[in-house]
Amino acid sequence: MRQKTGSSQLANHMCWSVTILSCAVLAACGGGDGPRPSNTLPAGITEISNTAYLATAVGAGSSAATQDLLTGGIGKTGLGAAAAPAYADPANPTVAELRRNALYSNYRGILDPMAGGGYGTLYGPNVTSTGTVTQNEGLIPGNEYLAVLDDGSGLKQTMIAVQVPSSFDAKNPCVVLGPSSGSRGVYGAIGTAGEWGLKKGCAVALTDTGKGVGLHNLADDTVTKLDGTRATKSAAGKQSFFSASLSDAALKAYNALFPNRIAIKHAQSQQNPEKDWGNDTLTAARYALYVLNAKFATKDEPVPFTKSNTLIIGGSASNGGAAVLRAAEQDSDGLIAGVVASEPMVEMPTTTGYGIQFANAAVSGYGKTLADYTTYGNIYQPCAALAADASINEVSIFNYIAATAMTARATARCDSLAARVLVNGSNTAERAADALAKLRAYGWTRDNDQMHNAHYALGNGPILSAMYTMAYGRFGADANLCNTSFAAANATGDVIPATAAALAQSFATANGTANGTPATVIYNDSLNGAKSWALAVSPTSGVADLGLDNALCQHALVSGVDARGNALTANSYPTKAQSDAVRSGMGEVRHSANLKGKPVIIVAGRSDALIPVNNNARAYTALNQTLEGANSKLRYIEVTNAQHFDAFLLFAGFDTRFVPLHPYFNQAMDTMWNHLKNKAALPGSQVVRTTPRGGTPGAATAITAANVPAFVMTPAAADKIGFAGTSINVPQ
Repeated sequence: MRQKTGSSQLANHMCWSVTILSCAVLAACGGGDGPRPSNTLPAGITEISNTAYLATAVGAGSSAATQDLLTGGIGKTGLGAAAAPAYADPANPTVAELRRNALYSNYRGILDPMAGGGYGTLYGPNVTSTGTVTQNEGLIPGNEYLAVLDDGSGLKQTMIAVQVPSSFDAKNPCVVLGPSSGSRGVYGAIGTAGEWGLKKGCAVALTDTGKGVGLHNLADDTVTKLDGTRATKSAAGKQSFFSASLSDAALKAYNALFPNRIAIKHAQSQQNPEKDWGNDTLTAARYALYVLNAKFATKDEPVPFTKSNTLIIGGSASNGGAAVLRAAEQDSDGLIAGVVASEPMVEMPTTTGYGIQFANAAVSGYGKTLADYTTYGNIYQPCAALAADASINEVSIFNYIAATAMTARATARCDSLAARVLVNGSNTAERAADALAKLRAYGWTRDNDQMHNAHYALGNGPILSAMYTMAYGRFGADANLCNTSFAAANATGDVIPATAAALAQSFATANGTANGTPATVIYNDSLNGAKSWALAVSPTSGVADLGLDNALCQHALVSGVDARGNALTANSYPTKAQSDAVRSGMGEVRHSANLKGKPVIIVAGRSDALIPVNNNARAYTALNQTLEGANSKLRYIEVTNAQHFDAFLLFAGFDTRFVPLHPYFNQAMDTMWNHLKNKAALPGSQVVRTTPRGGTPGAATAITAANVPAFVMTPAAADKIGFAGTSINVPQ
């Protein structure tokens, strides 16, 4: 049975809450104790639907009868399949098909779905909450409640999905909060918080925290709707997930100058969504309580679930990890009992007042913000990737750098940097070594050296440098900040129209960034015409150096000075006004690192080159300890040979060299659960020493528990992360 209702119908369906609310208002419920408690929808929330997913058997997952909460009806086997489930009509996917495929792509987008890497043995739908490996497909039936949170602007449009499994125990209620990782949509944390919480029988509150797959194709004025389907902006109306703020005249003028561009919600909603990540997560918690009360209320107990009797745990990764930390910092109502943050992207409020030591030696570069180190890395990573210490010898997907023109472009980047006296050296090898040294001084470590080529080859630097500066400065789709826009591109880097099928399926396939599905980063000012970042020719150098001019512009927005250290002006590139807007937005997103004694476990990979630990996990832990001292209940687990993207372990050379971080997220969630439910101790902060799988690149030896040993409650002296004075000390 599938049940989809509007907000008024949903309220009518949940009759007890409406009845009790009416009684409270009319003071007509009897008794002398005053109005009885009522179930109140959180401010700004509009309910969309309540769907029962029966999960009767593994199938195509194209209807509620064949779908479930976790896998979209395709089960463990389907999530592990190399190909996504097919659409009946690829140009016109249904809402159910889009949901199913969004669960597929979001699960695989952050986890390694290969059996040899641990899927199906260490984690996965068939592995129970106690770690028992079964032959089951892991379908989880239950109800999913969709809602949207807005601030009245029609631009915020934060999606929330509360999943209530059939196994939910009203006598032992629990809620797991799962804000999405990266810029992903509402299902972005399905493989982390979603899977863990549903297996525990908890309600799971997923949210995109104001990001998500919102693509406004400016050429035909079509947008993504709240349900994932597409329509023209006028036809979508208030159901538009994101529409660029352009009048018809402005849109026509922009299209004439810059045809076939695509606006992206996270970057160009002009909302600076990151500032609300914490509060959006807290609102998701409040909505989850509302849903549970509406579902389980009785006449005698109209509001059975409150923050006092319902265990609420926040747990997510990357940007989602940042969101649960920010929610914990901002939790003035005591909603959240504990938090697990895996590889969190934190925005440090300061680089002073605390310190980091590694192997008893002081670290000089730490505590920088995402926009700072990302735009800086975007300048130097292509050149640094050519350094001897950064090379990866295995044949892998990323070694196309050495086999194609990417090497020539990276070499040109080194040359252009040298011409501007931004690196030293008389040849490419020396310049690359100097670029790598600069990255190390900016917060990256030697453990990150062999990840720089992957991150630059995939365009992480250009993508994040473009998106976050736009978001922080609240620049619209027609601003062309640093002469940058988004569009589909062909193999020669030229802007082309996005295909109808790519747009139609984007809710399921895209991840909310300009990663090429279908939009990529376009440098409008590339010599002889706009090009994608990888093929851009800088106007000042006249060579294909991966658009150095644009990279320098983006870092200047963040630093407030140009490449020579000169202050920006009204006539500089970029302008001082543009930089001021970006820097103001950056000020809105900084963490406090004051958790007010709330129990928290942070897990991070030492080899993470996207969110380097010196600028994030180590720095946050150090500042928190300085602020809270003995009252701090933050524990930090640093895992060797683990990097940011477990999904990278699909690739040859990464499978043999790195281990997944996800098992440690699960262990941290289990540990937090035991601490909150059974008053078990929290572990000591520690380094976990893993063993890479080895074997043949592309066919690594199958992982076992020995490769990823569990962290322990009391670490050995050589593994203990200590804190003395104002500095954290991480052992080698």
